[in-house]
Amino acid sequence: MKTQKELNSIYKEMKFRIGVFQIRNTITNKIYVGSSTDLDAIWNRYKFELNMGSHPNQKLQQDWSEFGEANFSYEVLIEIKQDDTKIVDYRKEAKKLEKMFIEELQPFDDKGYNTKSKIL
Repeated sequence: MKTQKELNSIYKEMKFRIGVFQIRNTITNKIYVGSSTDLDAIWNRYKFELNMGSHPNQKLQQDWSEFGEANFSYEVLIEIKQDDTKIVDYRKEAKKLEKMFIEELQPFDDKGYNTKSKIL
């Protein structure tokens, strides 16, 4: 059995997929754009919150409850390649890319679930 110190070391060396994602309502085509330093975990978290009725985005939650999980898809828009030779703030980089995608896709009002105040 590994010690806590060994487990911590293994965890620190793990690589997680980092980038920007969208959740698409396949009935209305509305999208939600977000970013994460763990693209796999964020989708699990969002599904859990949405299925429990506790997601903070009320418009997304309302449509998820109305249309059901089967009518939503999760898509990675861009993944950031990690560079072990540099110290990079990947969270900051992912947020910059998220802002870029939000500005390009304009996922507001009838087109999406994001709020304009989030990108300001």
